[in-house]
Amino acid sequence: MPRIKVSVIVPVYNTGVYIDTCAPSLLGQSLSADEYEVIYVDDGSNDDTPARLEKLAAVHPQVRVHTRPNSGWPGAPRNLGMQVARGEYLQFVDHDDLLGREALERLYAHATRNASDVVVGKMSSTMVRPRRLFRHTVDTCTIDHDELMQSLTPHKMFRRAFVQEHGLQFPEGPWFFEDMFFVVSAYLKAQRISVLADYPCYYWMKRDDGGNNTRHRFDPRYGFWPNVRTIVRQITDGTLASGDPDALQNRLLHRMYHVEILSRAREPEILREEPSVQRPRFQAARKLALEFPPAVCEGLPAVTRLRADLLQRGDYDGARALAERVSRLRADAVIGRPGWEDGCLTAEVTVRLLHDDGAPLELRQRDGAWWLDPALLAGVPGTKEGWPVRDPFRLAYAEVVIKDRDRGDWWYPEGDLQPQLQPLSAGRWQLAATGRMRLDPRRLAGGRPLRRGVHDVWAYLQLLGVDRMARMGGTATPGSPAAGAALIDGHLALPYWTAGGQLALDIDQRQRRLGPDTLPAAAANTARGRRSLPLPHIAAAGTAAAGIGVVVASTPLKAELLAQGQVAHLRLPADLGLPTGRHAVTLPPCDAPIAFAVVRDGALLRLEGPECRAGIGRRLADDLAHRASRRTRSGGKR
Repeated sequence: MPRIKVSVIVPVYNTGVYIDTCAPSLLGQSLSADEYEVIYVDDGSNDDTPARLEKLAAVHPQVRVHTRPNSGWPGAPRNLGMQVARGEYLQFVDHDDLLGREALERLYAHATRNASDVVVGKMSSTMVRPRRLFRHTVDTCTIDHDELMQSLTPHKMFRRAFVQEHGLQFPEGPWFFEDMFFVVSAYLKAQRISVLADYPCYYWMKRDDGGNNTRHRFDPRYGFWPNVRTIVRQITDGTLASGDPDALQNRLLHRMYHVEILSRAREPEILREEPSVQRPRFQAARKLALEFPPAVCEGLPAVTRLRADLLQRGDYDGARALAERVSRLRADAVIGRPGWEDGCLTAEVTVRLLHDDGAPLELRQRDGAWWLDPALLAGVPGTKEGWPVRDPFRLAYAEVVIKDRDRGDWWYPEGDLQPQLQPLSAGRWQLAATGRMRLDPRRLAGGRPLRRGVHDVWAYLQLLGVDRMARMGGTATPGSPAAGAALIDGHLALPYWTAGGQLALDIDQRQRRLGPDTLPAAAANTARGRRSLPLPHIAAAGTAAAGIGVVVASTPLKAELLAQGQVAHLRLPADLGLPTGRHAVTLPPCDAPIAFAVVRDGALLRLEGPECRAGIGRRLADDLAHRASRRTRSGGKR
């Protein structure tokens, strides 16, 4: 009997119909069914969840169901799942989420290849913003790879012997951050951590009934503040203290400070909640903030450091005033004219931050120092003399990211945008990030080709401690092609501007159509050829062909697009079965011709672009070719 490679542990409580949504992704894995088990642990459901689970177990031998009295939180069910698990590795899944079909197979292979204690698989969903952690697959690292702190949910693969050796357990009962406690413990103790970023392993789903929205809420109940303090203590006990902001301990604490502490002192929360509700949260956050090592705040970028200063001074009104100002900042992402280069869509890109009136977020330079934009500080107490920017480039970065609109997967082109200071006028500068975007449809999906669908182009930036997502836009007409079409390794790529003016790339005509997108350029084609016609307006890379449907003289036909050098060619069948003449070739749904097929007695003599003009020499050559074609078809007999 094959050994169990992976135990999938799923805590459930009153899950109901969502079991039917999640289960197919667990039971339809590419890993052989006898090589993994799915352990459902029911936490005392009082609906039809137990009956649904028993029905699953009766049909699928790899499903095991365990029940326990209600604990009110996922920690205890997960612990029970670990106790009864038989797999070499443990994979935690929430009852309303999904796994990619090859997730277990790929995660397990990555884990065994690298003898990993923990494997962090790429997460995707409409609720997950792009994370730099998933830019590249990492064979092995340790907690020193501090980008791991971007992923503190338990939806990972853990080596069971490692978990047992260190006695790792989830806190039980209502305990906010029980998953973070477990994951931080594992990160600190693991000798070998791996990241699988080239395949979407875990889909974090949003329930229609809002039943899993607590993942994004602040809730002071269930020990929120004491539990944050406990996790901070985990980090300080497990790492060396240092006055260097870039030391490991301070880098790890930065995430806790920025997300769990400063969220109480910034937008949207401080603007959304009534002061009577938010002031006590603010004061509780201040109390805990003062316990952090000073180096954590010293390493913050300018705007974040100002928030921290207002919090630690207990200035709620000042923090709220700053939040109002910062909330009006927007990202401006401008792309130059896109074009195809060696099979890649390229363009120059600039991203920056603007005020709501369109003015750039400035830095002022005086007396050899940098100062934050006075317009951002208006109304913020304690900043009348300005706020110093110690290092404009502190934690600054920007990148182009691609989102698969159908599947919710984020992908990351190679190369970051480079932050730089740009002069505006005497003593006035702006911090922007610039670079050359290079989108390779052959490798963009984790080293593999982009799948059929629409892929939207975004910019993510973090400048001066302000982070924004921006649609990558241009100045062209919304809804129009952004560049010529391309045939890339047998797949059609159609760049266009969406109705909202965002750059998008349609792969294999998911939404756009080759005919309408290329019609003006096709109409100007002056080329000619025998069975294939050069299409200079369609770039090409690779050697694979793509099948397309055309209409010749009202007759639908299967044609091919071929890559020859860096230009695509249209190829029609040799025997068209059409009457002698010059017949229009169209690409549905367009009626305007993209070519003309010159036919004699049903045989294709040549293809011509719409603007091709055949002279007398061309007609004589056609006549000779026609005679040769007739001799060939008659076997040389007269």
